[in-house]
Amino acid sequence: MTWQDDASHDLLNLGGRLALLVRGEGSHVWDADGARYLDFLGGIAVNALGHAHPVFVEAVTKQAAVLAHVSNYFATPQQLELAARLKRLAGTGAGGHVFFANSGSEANETAIKLARLHAHKTGTKTIVSLNGAFHGRTMGSLSLTPKPAYQDPFRPLLPDVAHIDPTIEALERVFVDESVAALVVEPIQGEAGVVPLPDGYLRRARELTTAHGALLIVDEVQTGVGRTGEWFAFQREGIVPDAMSLAKGIAAGFPLGALVTFGDNDLFYPGTHNSTFGGNPLATAVGSAVLAEIEDTGLLSNVTDRGAQLRAAVDGLPLVTGTRGAGLLIGITLAAPVAAQVRDAAQRRGLIVNAPTADVIRIAPAYTIGDAEVDEFTILFSAALAEVAASNPTAAAASSVPVAAAAASDPKESK
Repeated sequence: MTWQDDASHDLLNLGGRLALLVRGEGSHVWDADGARYLDFLGGIAVNALGHAHPVFVEAVTKQAAVLAHVSNYFATPQQLELAARLKRLAGTGAGGHVFFANSGSEANETAIKLARLHAHKTGTKTIVSLNGAFHGRTMGSLSLTPKPAYQDPFRPLLPDVAHIDPTIEALERVFVDESVAALVVEPIQGEAGVVPLPDGYLRRARELTTAHGALLIVDEVQTGVGRTGEWFAFQREGIVPDAMSLAKGIAAGFPLGALVTFGDNDLFYPGTHNSTFGGNPLATAVGSAVLAEIEDTGLLSNVTDRGAQLRAAVDGLPLVTGTRGAGLLIGITLAAPVAAQVRDAAQRRGLIVNAPTADVIRIAPAYTIGDAEVDEFTILFSAALAEVAASNPTAAAASSVPVAAAAASDPKESK
């Protein structure tokens, strides 16, 4: 039997088994057959420090030997340290608070409960999210994720949830009275194809939510903890939200999520929410170590610089029509709906990327990448694009790079 047979026999049929990966180091992973891949997906924007980073390994090892879990009946120094660090980096002010969970979906479930508590307190009602959003797959977070393929099998979903287009005009139309309890937005919609909000959107959202007594909740699960070159993407707009959800890169591969509140917007009280594993000393020790490494070594500057370098590197490649996103969360737009073909061609050459939509390739590599990784990515990605362009001449016509020239650099032995 193969590993695919074992997976089919023993795991739920939810897809996503492109290879059997067994080891990682830096920006590379190896499969069970010994093939090496350049990982430019980073566990979907999770592995901020890459694989097996010494700081990550030391934090896990040291804390696991001391205290791993104590339940939510107790506080630990590791939990308090990480909460204080997050408040400082986010600029919550003295009134800010942190709740630790295990994932982005759980962090967003906490945000939904915060919105409901606010609704009960103020007499408001509706939670608003944006078309194209992805906030998770649990029943609450799924209710804020308006994608029929995800939602339809599980209806009925939460009541009093509305979805609007991600435009300032639609935002202004929804705030016609005092019925909105909370607006939940991603600064960049990763699953929609790395689509940033329009210029000025968050500033206008802050004005309207304040004027109408609603909460502004920013989902920074994918954009937070330095992914865009700022600690948190909302900081690029110069606004302060009422709460934000975090996960993914916060512990660089160890399961950890958080809801951070700003000012005096912590409406929870004992019994309204909790998590057995959330904020355990092992997870929070790793989170503190990861954030300290990012801060102490100036990795945010590297995120910005390497992001610009990668955008320049793909400009003019076959099929590429542009890029969008920020920092090291980049969507590469294609001239045709061939993203899945490009993803597969890239993997055959030893490059891991993904296709969130039919015409976009998403990359979210480690913050630690350098010239060597950028050069390797460019070679492998160029070859994958050239292969797909060769079989799609109409789409290839949109490229300024001759397909034959790009294909000549195909490094098929790099795996």
